[in-house]
Amino acid sequence: MFLRTESFKDFLRFYPVVSILITIHLVLWLLIDVLQLPFAQDLLRAGIGLNAAVGLGEYWRLITPVFLHGGLGHVVFNSFSLILFGPALEQMLGKGKFILTYLFAGFIGNLATYIFNPDSIIPHLGASGAIFGLFGVYLYMVMNKKHLIDQANSQIVMTILVIGLVMTFIRSNINILGHIGGLAGGFIIAPLVLKNVTGFSTWRNRRSRNDDEISFNPNRWKKRRFPTKKIATYVLWGGLAILVIFAVIGRFL
Repeated sequence: MFLRTESFKDFLRFYPVVSILITIHLVLWLLIDVLQLPFAQDLLRAGIGLNAAVGLGEYWRLITPVFLHGGLGHVVFNSFSLILFGPALEQMLGKGKFILTYLFAGFIGNLATYIFNPDSIIPHLGASGAIFGLFGVYLYMVMNKKHLIDQANSQIVMTILVIGLVMTFIRSNINILGHIGGLAGGFIIAPLVLKNVTGFSTWRNRRSRNDDEISFNPNRWKKRRFPTKKIATYVLWGGLAILVIFAVIGRFL
C-alpha cells in the first residue's frame, strides 16, 4: 500500500488528486514564502486560520488554511506524508470520495480549533489536520474493516499514527486541536466513504495494456525473487527516519 514504485509520470496519472494537492501546497508556498508576491501575501492574510475572524463571519477560513503552509519544513513534511499515505486511499475510494474525506477532515480540524477557542487571534495553517483525517480512515479500517487492510500495513499505519500523536503533544507551535479534530473527522466520515468498498482489488489490479506501465499486482515481485520483506522493512524505517528528520528541521525553520 505505501511502497511507491511508480515513475513520476505514472504517479501523476494514477493519483491526480494527491498530485494536485501537493502542487497547490508547493505553488502557494513558493509564491508566499519564497517570492513573497504582494497578491500572494493578500491570499495568506485572507486565508489563514484565525478564529476571531471566523467568529465575524469569515467561514471560508475553516477550509483555506488546509492549503497554506509556513516554512520549507512544514510544506515538505505535509507533502511527503501525503505522498506516502494518500495514493492508496485515492485508489480505494476514488477521486470524489478521497477529496471529500480530505477536505472534511481539514474542516473538522479547523472547526474544532474554533469551537474550543473562538476568540483566539493566534493564526494557524497547514494540511496536517486533513492528513490526520486520512489516518482516521485507516484507523477505522484497522478497527472495523480488517478485510480492507492486511496486518503488515495495519502495523505501519498504527506506528506512524502513534508517532504523529506523540509529536503533536511534545512539539511547540502545533495546533493540537486541529490534529485531533482532523483525525476524528476522518474516523467519522470513514463509514460513509467505505460503505461500498470491498477491498483493494481495483487498486492492486490496475494494469495498463502497455507493458512499460506500473502494475499493482501484489505478487509481482515473487517471480523476480526479490526480498520483499526486507524491502518493506527498509522503506518503513527509512520513511520513519525521513519523517522525523523533516519534523526536526521544520521546528527550526
